[in-house]
Amino acid sequence: MSTTTTRVTLRAGERIFINGAVLKSNGRSSLEILNDVPYLVEHEIMHAQQTSTPLRQLYYILQTMVMEPRGLERAGGVYLETMQLLCETLTNAAVLAGLETIRQQVAEGSPFAALKTLRTLIPVEDAILGGTRSSELRVVGVGQ
Repeated sequence: MSTTTTRVTLRAGERIFINGAVLKSNGRSSLEILNDVPYLVEHEIMHAQQTSTPLRQLYYILQTMVMEPRGLERAGGVYLETMQLLCETLTNAAVLAGLETIRQQVAEGSPFAALKTLRTLIPVEDAILGGTRSSELRVVGVGQ
């Protein structure tokens, strides 16, 4: 059995969400996560008011599944409905292929991996919509 070690560097005052827990850095610090556990660093968090496009709405759903220990159960129905609608509505081949990858990752119990995959699709969606909105994903404060 191999162990995955992940190093995360936090800025002073930055928060990290690990399996339902919220940790805050008092100063610049690094953490080593010694096992495979879902986490989000504060700048990866999307707020409800930022879910202005279909893929951003999916991001928010997946984020809930990652951040809350029981999020997978609670958001599962909304996730399934959203994925079905997206797959029926969208026509871009790259986005559809990415959605299929996301579907597989969630089915394998890894919404964290699906969230990472989805981050690569948001700039594609922005280009389709004719905007450069991908910077909206980088959020500074969770409470803002």
